[in-house]
Amino acid sequence: MTSRRLAYALPAVVALAAVSLTACAAGTPDPAPGGDAPIAVVASTNVWGDLAATIGGDAVSVTSIIDDPDRDPHEYEADAQNQLALSKAAVVIENGGGYDDFVDTMLGAAGNPDAVVIDAVDISGKAAADGEELNEHVWYDFPTVEQVIDRIEAAYAQLEPAAATTFQANADALKTQIDALIQREAALRAQYAGDGVSITEPVPLYLLDAIGLDNRTPDAFSEAIEEDTDVAPAVLQATLALYSGHQVRLLAYNEQTTGPQTEAVLGAAQDNGIPVVPVTETLPDGKSYVTWMTDNLDAIAAALAQ
Repeated sequence: MTSRRLAYALPAVVALAAVSLTACAAGTPDPAPGGDAPIAVVASTNVWGDLAATIGGDAVSVTSIIDDPDRDPHEYEADAQNQLALSKAAVVIENGGGYDDFVDTMLGAAGNPDAVVIDAVDISGKAAADGEELNEHVWYDFPTVEQVIDRIEAAYAQLEPAAATTFQANADALKTQIDALIQREAALRAQYAGDGVSITEPVPLYLLDAIGLDNRTPDAFSEAIEEDTDVAPAVLQATLALYSGHQVRLLAYNEQTTGPQTEAVLGAAQDNGIPVVPVTETLPDGKSYVTWMTDNLDAIAAALAQ
């Protein structure tokens, strides 16, 4: 399914020249592997930024460009501060798959060819099926996340060999927690595989697929919502019928992208007693990646149990 790409505003060189180091939101230091300064890391979203910080600990300084849980990530416009951070980054973590193309554009303009660039979609090896678009929301796919963790750990170890043991221990501990999430998915799959569910956008589909749930939302509906175009009346009616006909066990609702048509679907689910599971594209305030995904699985399990 085609995703609305995250927007960017490429700052002019004169704008960059006017921005001091202290203007960077995270006070990004110069990367100095082997020295006292932490490794400078820039992530396109706070999902990858949280993982990067967990692996690196005090040895890294992470700037996450998209980090507002109350804002539609697709409406974000990158700015001069973002480009300044990218110009000083030793490691850049992007989602890839067209989701955050502004990172590559700005990194090229920043003149930082030595940065280690980690592309989550490339690492995942996922490709679009015939006649379909790639679902680039790979942070909802736990095996992909574990592969990205390994790549981040390897990049840190190369830049700061003296801390390699610590990076590996942190990465292993994080993957142990994610293994527990995978086991939780398997347990839910054993109980609920084949049950029907619905979505507003394909954001959580990797998670739902891992549980074996059957997405019964018309493709034309979720594609229109993701592309920010109008849903055809017949498609909307077919989607609403999922709830009036009790054909699905839950609605996974992207809270960060709403409008009249998604609100109509939300209302239909609520009116017909279909549980609603809120999902997001960025970390909620006060949550780590693991606690966030644990909450998502808890909410799905509770909805399916009704």
